[in-house]
Amino acid sequence: MAKLLLTVPEAAEALSISRAKLYRLMDSGAIRFLHIDRSRRIPVAALETYIAELLAKETAA
Repeated sequence: MAKLLLTVPEAAEALSISRAKLYRLMDSGAIRFLHIDRSRRIPVAALETYIAELLAKETAA
């Protein structure tokens, strides 16, 4: 079964960005995440939504 939730390092690697950049995107609301206890987990769907929004902005520009 494929993972549904990623850790911050896993999500940052999937997007080819730094963990610090990912935290900024999460804090700004650009990428949604969940709290599980004291950990942040990023749904794979949230990464797909973020990418789709970036593509839509590129197409509109």
